[in-house]
Amino acid sequence: MSQQLDELLEFHWMMDMLQSVDVGIVVFNRQYQIQVWNGFMESHSGMLPSEVRDKSLFDLFPAIKEDWFKKKSNPVFDLKTRAFMTWEQRPYLFKFPNYRPITGSESFMYQNITLTPLTSATGKVDYVSMMIYDMTDVAVGKKQLEALQVSISEAQERNQSLL
Repeated sequence: MSQQLDELLEFHWMMDMLQSVDVGIVVFNRQYQIQVWNGFMESHSGMLPSEVRDKSLFDLFPAIKEDWFKKKSNPVFDLKTRAFMTWEQRPYLFKFPNYRPITGSESFMYQNITLTPLTSATGKVDYVSMMIYDMTDVAVGKKQLEALQVSISEAQERNQSLL
């Protein structure tokens, strides 16, 4: 009985951690039906886990191009390999508003996405975990740095032409 209680308590704190991390976690099956939707996703989308569970990712988020996303995720299911999407390739997958006070200059959240196969005890991949990282601070910083480099370069060109 004590071991079962310990396992239940461990499961409880692991679920609490999953819900409270500052990373979006979505688990979907081969039909792209959402199975897990953590607190980050709930907070940024305004959708409760009970509203999205067993619903199609593409029905809930029609802006996600189904063919493109399936090309990215099918190898995760079939080859048991991770896939990555960066904000530099595509600014976001889920168009969430930017709620960051420091980087309030952007209207949406820049995101990096990692797709990870979830292998069952039989070795089969029936589910994929998608982790959504808020990269807005990094994106804003990089854009500001690039703008500064352009300004410096233009100033140097102006100074050269005066000489």
